[in-house]
Amino acid sequence: MKKVAKKHRAALEQVDRAKRHTLEEAISMVKTAAHAKFDETVEMAVRLGVNPKYADQMVRGAIVLPHGTGQTVRVLVFAKGDKEREAREAGADFAGSDELVQRVQEGFLDFDRVIATPDMMSSVGKLGRILGTRGLMPNPKVGTVTFDVEKAVREAKAGKVQYRVEKAGIVHCRIGKLSFTSEALLENAQALIQALMRAKPSTAKGTYLKGIALSSTMGPGVRVDTADAAGEVK
Repeated sequence: MKKVAKKHRAALEQVDRAKRHTLEEAISMVKTAAHAKFDETVEMAVRLGVNPKYADQMVRGAIVLPHGTGQTVRVLVFAKGDKEREAREAGADFAGSDELVQRVQEGFLDFDRVIATPDMMSSVGKLGRILGTRGLMPNPKVGTVTFDVEKAVREAKAGKVQYRVEKAGIVHCRIGKLSFTSEALLENAQALIQALMRAKPSTAKGTYLKGIALSSTMGPGVRVDTADAAGEVK
């Protein structure tokens, strides 16, 4: 543990927490400061000028990152008949109807993304407490309640990520792995910022992008110049 703590302190010393950097600089610093022995996830945290307690200022959506996330996504689909078969052919790890609902009720949670056809939502609604607390409840706003099962499954497998502003006005979203090239991480970061800017509520006043930080799983946060980042994606 002492060795890990020493490496973490060394990583912190490489980052000036008061300085804001361009996206390119921030990505380079995140890579340099990384010290874990595994391929860490790179995450972006964006503080928005919205008040999520008001429904008309809720920022939520999904985006297929240009270079994916580098993670293997296990997809479960609630569907029946032809749509169940379509889900399996598209690459879903698990697909079924009421029997799959029952299986989840009994404790099965070996999946990362849930998709459902609209006609299954009355049954899936029973899983609200189980899926909702894990951020897995299907929602038409992010394309996980749909009859276009093939597209939804393929996008999930390709690295589609969901984002949702938290109570503190912050969006947390992974944008790749440290093993990604700097260019790939940059393009993923720019795509996410662009999506957030497009999702800006008309009722949001003042500065919208208030703060951006990048970090790896075990590494320190690196602050980004929001004006520079916003200018890059326009």
